[in-house]
Amino acid sequence: MQAEIELSRDCEAIQIPQGTTVTLPAGTRVTVTQSLGGSYTVASEAGYLFRITEANADAIGCEAKTCYDPEIPVNIVDLGLIYDCAIVRQESGKARVSVKMTLTAPGCGMGPTIAAEARMRVESIPGVAEANVELVWDPPWDQSMISEAGKMKLGLI
Repeated sequence: MQAEIELSRDCEAIQIPQGTTVTLPAGTRVTVTQSLGGSYTVASEAGYLFRITEANADAIGCEAKTCYDPEIPVNIVDLGLIYDCAIVRQESGKARVSVKMTLTAPGCGMGPTIAAEARMRVESIPGVAEANVELVWDPPWDQSMISEAGKMKLGLI
């Protein structure tokens, strides 16, 4: 059985599978059900699931690394899920970032959650004011899009 953790501070999280960003208040008791790369899946006492990203991992006493598909131990960049990234400098000097990404399967119920996590990760970069992550399906993803590092991690080469 996994230990319950009490959030040390208010913590932004992504509700699963809706992909809605919520704030879990300090003192909320959660159980970490999965730790993969830069995110943690936690279950609340009420039974709801949330994803906590690297920017908020300290609230559960952890450090994290990057954005992962929850079922594959390779980050979304090395999986080849990022199709486009455009950066527009605003008058304020900050950047607006637009990302087009896909999923390994169109029916993936975690799509909104992964996209929301990617948006939060981009917005946590210094100098970024706003990010938009759009899920696209063309071209369809296939294994040839995985980077060499990703293929090595998956044992494909």
